[in-house]
Amino acid sequence: MRLILVRHGQTRANLTRALDTAEPGAPLTAVGHQQAEAVAEELAETGASGIFTSPLTRTGQTAAPLARKLGIEPVVLPGIREILAADLEMRSDLESVVEYHRVADSWAHGDLDLRMRGGESGWEVFARYNAAIELARGVVGDGVAVFFSHGAVIRTWAGYHAGNVDAGFTTRRVLLNTGVVVVDDVNGRWLVRRWMDEVLTD
Repeated sequence: MRLILVRHGQTRANLTRALDTAEPGAPLTAVGHQQAEAVAEELAETGASGIFTSPLTRTGQTAAPLARKLGIEPVVLPGIREILAADLEMRSDLESVVEYHRVADSWAHGDLDLRMRGGESGWEVFARYNAAIELARGVVGDGVAVFFSHGAVIRTWAGYHAGNVDAGFTTRRVLLNTGVVVVDDVNGRWLVRRWMDEVLTD
């Protein structure tokens, strides 16, 4: 199975650095819609057999151009939503943003007991994301699933689960809007093949 993990397009919350993680969340900006069209062109020839989105407005809007192009109806997977900011929701001050990413990065490094203030633990986040992957596997089998998801959860999940990169790799790298991460399941071991424009080996 191949997973193509795509961060959603730009929203106003991205521009203000607000921790916008609750439903329905901000819609795409005009730039975000342009990014969605561009990433659809990029992914059109990847052999995708399933398109999956989180429940947030911005991922559905980002997936729409690719879904139209391929004639695939997107499936909503609640488990691939962003890490919930909980008590930090919609804050944009530096202290809150740093705290949010510090907790998420700690999960990538293996401290799964740590809990987002008022929210999820690493165990809970990875459990829901992995459950969503298994649901997608039931649709695509050994094929290609495209997940329209969110930056922090993609970085954190990949940093913890991928066998050919460490947590430092993912936590040092920004995943831009509509940035693409490609991971393969090779005999039960996840391997990052691409991180945006960076190609990786085993």
